[in-house]
Amino acid sequence: MSQACLTFSDLTLGYNRHPAVHHLNGVVRKGSLVAVVGGNGSGKSTLMKGIVGLLRPMDGACSVAAGTRLAYLPQQSELDRSFPARVIDLVSLGLWPRRGLLGRHRAEDRQAVANALKAVGLEGFEKRSIDTLSGGQMQRALFARVLVQDADLILLDEPFNAVDARTITDLVALIKSWHGENRTVMVVVHDLDLVREHFPEALLLARQPVAWGEVHQTLSAENLLRARHYHEAWDENAPWCAPAGHGHHHHRHHEHAPVALQRVVGGSKS
Repeated sequence: MSQACLTFSDLTLGYNRHPAVHHLNGVVRKGSLVAVVGGNGSGKSTLMKGIVGLLRPMDGACSVAAGTRLAYLPQQSELDRSFPARVIDLVSLGLWPRRGLLGRHRAEDRQAVANALKAVGLEGFEKRSIDTLSGGQMQRALFARVLVQDADLILLDEPFNAVDARTITDLVALIKSWHGENRTVMVVVHDLDLVREHFPEALLLARQPVAWGEVHQTLSAENLLRARHYHEAWDENAPWCAPAGHGHHHHRHHEHAPVALQRVVGGSKS
């Protein structure tokens, strides 16, 4: 059996004492390629932030396998493109896990940056200011930064938004190449047709897992309808589940949340 890269144990994440991801259990196996899908506000980006550690669990846990190198690409809307930086500066940030922010770059580091820019079709863009890039060019530069990071676990939050069709094709090819190298990749995607065509596995969220497993089974009409009903029925004013020790056992099902369908990616029901 393949090793676990990520393990979710009754994971609950949220903001301002309101749940955004509820009762997530399961395992993402090393080398998996998983699309994270769901409607707006279903908890997709929140899950990514929880895995990275930008959000602390309100309950449960998210465990990353020891020694796993992680790369995270947030949504472009969360990035400040007004910062006076060149493309080469942005891509070189991918070196900091190995060299530190102030470490001297070696010849092999400069070559790695050059190779990454070539791989994403931005050769010759090294000195361009990032505020002059189109949406597609910016996303290519961000993918180049991920390439330089040489990570085992890659998390991409809506990487195909506001980019042209050719860029989407090229970025999907890069994602598949990472998958072919046995890296673990999780991608937040809105386009379900794109998911069905290119992703072997999917996690369908509606603030809690609705379905998780082989992509065509997960994205069945029945599951998509269930996800929509769950999302529409969610009570925005429902109280936050108190942490353990405060008189409420978080693992119980809540009146404002449907029962989760829990799965292990690449395996059977957990």
